[in-house]
Amino acid sequence: MWKASTKRITTGRTVTEPVLEHALLHIRPGQNADFEAAFSQARPLVSASPGFLSLDLLRGLESPDTYLLLVRWRTVADHEIGFRRSPAYQEWKALLHHFYAPFPTVEHFTAV
Repeated sequence: MWKASTKRITTGRTVTEPVLEHALLHIRPGQNADFEAAFSQARPLVSASPGFLSLDLLRGLESPDTYLLLVRWRTVADHEIGFRRSPAYQEWKALLHHFYAPFPTVEHFTAV
């Protein structure tokens, strides 16, 4: 298990780092194989981003069209600014966003 190491102020909030990005991805029915293939192409885009630590994509057992995306970042800014404002994110969007129904809510967590 990863452990938080420092505290800092980010976007007006106190955040302990590293952070864990969490998103439930609801994939359009019948598109699992295509989504998983596209995700394997998208994975290197995020993993090459500064501040990226690790990524897990888990498929639901009870709801196989639902995936849990867990990405560990050094800071929230590494995700929100570094990755999301990069050309790599535009490629990520093109590969993956059309599979989501509805579009996922992304949240960040830190160890307590």
